[in-house]
Amino acid sequence: MFSIWLRRLFICYNVHKGVLKIDENMKEKAYLIALSIENDNDDSLDELEQLAIAANLIVVAKDIQNREKIEPKTYIGSGKAKEIRDLAKELEADVIIFNDELSGSQMKNLEKIIEKKIIDRTDLILDIFAKRAQSNEGKLQVKLAQLEYRLPRLIGYSDYLSREGGGIGTRGPGEQKLETDRRHIKREIDNIKKKLKNIRLNRDIKRSRRSKSLIPLVSMIGYTNAGKSTLMNRLVKEGRSQTKAQLYADDMLFATLDTSLRSTNLPSGREIILSDTVGFVSKLPTNLVEAFKGTLEEIEHSDLILIVSDISQDNLSLQLQTTEKMLDELEIENIPIIYVFNKIDKIDMEDLIFNFADKEPKVFISAKEDINIDRLLETIEHILDLEKQKVVLHFPYNSLDELDYLLKIYKADSIEYKDDYVLVVGNLDKMGKIRYEKYMVI
Repeated sequence: MFSIWLRRLFICYNVHKGVLKIDENMKEKAYLIALSIENDNDDSLDELEQLAIAANLIVVAKDIQNREKIEPKTYIGSGKAKEIRDLAKELEADVIIFNDELSGSQMKNLEKIIEKKIIDRTDLILDIFAKRAQSNEGKLQVKLAQLEYRLPRLIGYSDYLSREGGGIGTRGPGEQKLETDRRHIKREIDNIKKKLKNIRLNRDIKRSRRSKSLIPLVSMIGYTNAGKSTLMNRLVKEGRSQTKAQLYADDMLFATLDTSLRSTNLPSGREIILSDTVGFVSKLPTNLVEAFKGTLEEIEHSDLILIVSDISQDNLSLQLQTTEKMLDELEIENIPIIYVFNKIDKIDMEDLIFNFADKEPKVFISAKEDINIDRLLETIEHILDLEKQKVVLHFPYNSLDELDYLLKIYKADSIEYKDDYVLVVGNLDKMGKIRYEKYMVI
């Protein structure tokens, strides 16, 4: 009881100081629980709090249980579960959120002891995605992930899931279906996969058309809320693009989910296409990664990748590790990378303690305050130029339309008009070499 009294005092102090802000418009209060095996702690519990806030919850308490190993039946142990039950009642918490993925039986056992709604980190993230998805593809991807996640866990859901729209963890597929008709769920999963396959085929066609244009694709990836959308808006504006539509950007986790493409120009006037993908987070649900793989495959066709990180956060190492791990899982390699450290306006660089030695090339920027954006554009152009190779091409006079198009995209070192052909010397990147291979002499 003494530990509960101390925790209650800590919570009340944080509420008084404004650390735990109470918004009366929010409907549910959340109590967050993390399990630390042999005191192996990280920043993921603080991140879970940000996820809960993004889901429009009031975080009334955070707790860490130290154990040597996971307790199979209740994950944290029955004694700890009873302690949580008592404190949750006093705090009037509506939902208990665990920082790891729970099995159906663990959820059921915890619900019996704690007598509150139990969800895990995966369900919380899926709920946020369900709320934020805008495009038809995004909605289908999230619904697929929800169905595949919940199907083996039906045993773990209590009567609160018999109501559609019953608060956090119940968005998306109607829970009565989940309880009563597994075969229907499996058929629905198959139908969604077919729809996503058709969407992917259409995207492949569009990508093929874009690749023929020889315009380089620069993909921005990184942690959620690192400022990718703000950066894209800034790059489009700085590059004096004709694109007027701005991406939605906000200071919250997973503010945008759908992949967006925008064109802009480098300092030389050369056009590029920017791609902004869904942001990552540590312990991103496997089902969600699988569901979004079709969208993330866009990265595989990039000419350059920008890994965008929020340098003002204490979890900078976690941001980079999570992003680089995702690239490994997608088996993306041999694509040049620029490390972009955003939000330098929020920190004193002299106080920063981080080893940047293996993060090259890198650029420190502030997308919001327009700091070093010109340097980033110059670095992008430099890296793309490094990929080029000097070539000699012979264009027959009946292929001058191809030559005209080439000269719109690339700068020729020299042009000579011979009797039977036009001799062109210049530098081509990999896309240019593929398109103009039949004209290449050297």
